[in-house]
Amino acid sequence: MTITIQKLILSEPVYAKISHFILSKTVKTARWGYSTRPIYGWGNVDSKQKSTAGWLAAFPVFEPHWQMCMAGGLSTGWIEWDGERFEFENAPSYSEKNWGGGFPRRWFWVQCNVFEGASGDIALTAAGGLRQLPGLSDTFENAALIGVHYRGVFYEFVPWNGVVKWEVSQWGYWFMSAENKTHKVELVATTKDPGTTLRAPTSEAGFASACKDTCSAELRLQLWDRRSDGSKGNIILDVTSNMAAVEVGGGPWFSPWKGQTNAPEFVSRALSLPVDVEGLLDSVPLLKPPGL
Repeated sequence: MTITIQKLILSEPVYAKISHFILSKTVKTARWGYSTRPIYGWGNVDSKQKSTAGWLAAFPVFEPHWQMCMAGGLSTGWIEWDGERFEFENAPSYSEKNWGGGFPRRWFWVQCNVFEGASGDIALTAAGGLRQLPGLSDTFENAALIGVHYRGVFYEFVPWNGVVKWEVSQWGYWFMSAENKTHKVELVATTKDPGTTLRAPTSEAGFASACKDTCSAELRLQLWDRRSDGSKGNIILDVTSNMAAVEVGGGPWFSPWKGQTNAPEFVSRALSLPVDVEGLLDSVPLLKPPGL
């Protein structure tokens, strides 16, 4: 299973019209053509970009694999749906790649790069899932992260550099908070939109109707410096949006999911090492994993 997701955030009238057509009928033709100028990858601008799951992601350790290719960009071009063309210029865009046997047992996702309340380019990607551990067929673990790009700087909150917490309902409410040694972050997203059911790869049933999305959720994102005593310091960001993408998938979702994740000390130390796996394995091509 390999899936590359590209999200375009179009102006509200165009987005609403395309969404209405897609949800209301099946058509014979759909075409598109556009170019994208990246702004953010997954890391500081002008620095080497990071793997979403750390350097261990180069090996068949995690299932599935998930990489943010472009946290934020601008796309120009057109989409043609049943013969009707919609043109756009500098539409905010996002791209990620998933590969492996299937998505997690259950998961949630929040993404946004259209905000009000601050100047400069801002991109948020946050997600969590219940994923299977390698080699242990019935053992699962919680995994989650929050990544914020702002003014060329990447603020990363992952289990190996801090703690990530969440409370997500079956549909309509997403709350996450996290902290590392230098910063703290909180986000809350809500929607009254009924959402759109989408198909996703699952280990149990193959490609199945297993998740629900909308791209019109309300979102508030706050980011602070972290004081030495662990409290919130100077605020860096306090922004809102009404064009956030949100998702829940898998299951079962009998009740709201509350959880947190942080890595054991030895894992945190290992994943924090500046290991250049690609550079190391270039000298031993036979040991290089496919796709690296």
